[in-house]
Amino acid sequence: MHESVPEAFESPLDQAEFRQLAQRPGVELYRAHIVCHAFAPHTHEAFGFGAIERGVERFRYGGCEHLAPPDSMVFMNPDMLHTGQAATADGWRYRMIYLTPEMLATLSGDAGWWFSETVADHDRPRARRLSVLLDALWRAREPLAVDSLLLQVIDTLRPHASIDRPAGAERPARFDTVIDYMRAELDQPLRLETLAAVAGLSPYHFLRSFRAHYHVTPQQMLMALRLYAAKCHLAAGAAPASVAAAVGLCDQAHLTRAFSSRYGVTPALYQHQLRR
Repeated sequence: MHESVPEAFESPLDQAEFRQLAQRPGVELYRAHIVCHAFAPHTHEAFGFGAIERGVERFRYGGCEHLAPPDSMVFMNPDMLHTGQAATADGWRYRMIYLTPEMLATLSGDAGWWFSETVADHDRPRARRLSVLLDALWRAREPLAVDSLLLQVIDTLRPHASIDRPAGAERPARFDTVIDYMRAELDQPLRLETLAAVAGLSPYHFLRSFRAHYHVTPQQMLMALRLYAAKCHLAAGAAPASVAAAVGLCDQAHLTRAFSSRYGVTPALYQHQLRR
């Protein structure tokens, strides 16, 4: 899949690539074959839709463990932290597309998309169709072809979507405030007492409530937000050294380690892939 092995991985068996569509901000493509690497908890702040082509993926999402077998589809809602690792000896090969909520609404003509199902392993023809479409999108260069393929991707996903978000899926307003505060203070050291005060709770009540809602600690969420922000800065062309400082990481080496553990490539390689 690559001309050379990504420097981010310890094993030469692991390969991953990103591509953004220049004409359509809010869309990112990803393809990978992962055997040894285990992805740390991370978020994309976008809808993530995947097609498993070979092998089985094991991942944690929404507080539960999931298995995605061959010819299955994966649906992830925005702001949901998740992990990922192989559940079979030869790893798993898969393709993903990430769409911001705004772009999904624009493409589909409908707002309020939501996915209650995480893994669909009962619709193999549709999963194979999604894989074919994502491969075609990866190779497409003509603007009209790109837009036409995006519409076909939306049509393929639509039967699995709930256009209205189910009751209870929204996070409590006090946690919205905390997440917004984290995003605004990514480059600052944060204390439990400060976040608890933003939420209007006592420190350990906040810690327990946050963990129960997100299934991760505030520190894990903060790191996921920092790394997603780093990804956005890198995509905009910022130098990795300046990105590390902007998102509150110690130095470029810290950024490289943390970015690689979540996205499978180094910051420099990620930028290189997007420029091709």
